[in-house]
Amino acid sequence: MVGGIRAAWSDVADGDLRPQLDSGVRLAGFADSVIVANGGRPHWLDQVHGAAVRIVTGPPDTGVAPVPGDALVTADPSARLAVMTADCASIALGSEEGVFAAVHAGWRGLLAGVVEETAQTMRSLGASTISGALGPAIHPECYEFAAGELDVAASRLGDRVRGETSQGRPSFDLPAAVAVVLDRAGVRPVAGVDACTACSGRYFSHRARADTGRQALVVWSEGDR
Repeated sequence: MVGGIRAAWSDVADGDLRPQLDSGVRLAGFADSVIVANGGRPHWLDQVHGAAVRIVTGPPDTGVAPVPGDALVTADPSARLAVMTADCASIALGSEEGVFAAVHAGWRGLLAGVVEETAQTMRSLGASTISGALGPAIHPECYEFAAGELDVAASRLGDRVRGETSQGRPSFDLPAAVAVVLDRAGVRPVAGVDACTACSGRYFSHRARADTGRQALVVWSEGDR
């Protein structure tokens, strides 16, 4: 993605990667398969659709429940960071200085400022230029949105986030909203995975199919390999 920072997104072929299953074994297995290294379990969060950012400074605590939050940041090259989604945005952030992050962001988290908070935290750890990549997320043609909530979102993020479903109803444009907040946070966008979780059978979608499974974003540094 940038420098020695890399990111990978799972899909349904990798199975349900919620870390509560098998004590994180499936998530760790996916991480090992994409990183081609055995670096232990990834860090993950109890995601709450907010703006709390957690700094990772060591290995995950085995047997301890994950802390609430929606973004993980580290400067530790041995760490692996993971977030889970089934329609929300998963965003990988990296810098040449080796500071990197994984962000879970639905519309509430975007409005709460989770991306801006994450970028600020990265800079406090030494990051300068930050790049960001968006993974699979629900797209506006499938994301019908209540008019009142859409007005609130547009008042905060601008009319660029107003979309239309394939049936012509008002919708929230999640990828556009991510682009807006990346720009506000001074993050340079780079290519990720441009796919709609609802349209594609390749990804889990809670909204379109009531899927209980989750795909994962894993972000890591090649500096410790």
